[in-house]
Amino acid sequence: EYFISFGAPLPLEVQETFNRMTGGNLVEGYGLTECSPVVAANPLKGEARDGKIGLPFPSTEIRIVNVEQDEDGNYVDAEPGAEGELCVRGPQLMKEYWQQPEATAETIDEDGWLHTGDIGKADADGYLYVVDRLKELIKYKGFQVAPAELEAAVQSHPAVADAAVIPSPDEEAGEVPKAFVVLREGAGATAEEIMAHVAAQVSPQKKVRRVEFIDAIPKVPSGKILRRQLVERDRARLA
Repeated sequence: EYFISFGAPLPLEVQETFNRMTGGNLVEGYGLTECSPVVAANPLKGEARDGKIGLPFPSTEIRIVNVEQDEDGNYVDAEPGAEGELCVRGPQLMKEYWQQPEATAETIDEDGWLHTGDIGKADADGYLYVVDRLKELIKYKGFQVAPAELEAAVQSHPAVADAAVIPSPDEEAGEVPKAFVVLREGAGATAEEIMAHVAAQVSPQKKVRRVEFIDAIPKVPSGKILRRQLVERDRARLA
């Protein structure tokens, strides 16, 4: 009757199709191995919010901190509603990485907060939203741009079936967002149309600046995008 999806963002189309075919109730949640493995989920009975990973599990604390530490090397809480790194504290946290004290110290701080490496934010009601992985942020002229946000914008184009966004090297900007796009069968769109569609939805520094059409987005069985393959393809083109 109830199902929870973890591991990758749950597309609304997939959620609606699953619920229609099974008669069940599929909601999105969030977890990681270091948290045994659940942290948050949308309520099974109550308000589930599309695109959100829901509310923290009982006895689980969530803290959102600025990506950059302050001058004293401390993590500072992000402003309400602002994006930052998700940190977790609760009884389900692991004790340590086996025989890896340095890795443990890098992940769990002195106050017991586990730094997930995920960028997220919370709405006014405390529902959480994961933006992207910290290490996957695109650094455009000093701005940090989340690929997942741009992928959602690209996929909202009616001609687009799937998309992935990566950092593409640029002499002037350092990196620029590049979208690999899969078009729907029988549909057509130009790179300029895709970029204009995204530009209408995001701030100027987040615009997609390159587009390449591709037959399929490489993914692992769970649905996560294999960005490394796309990065290697892009680097080979630039070589």
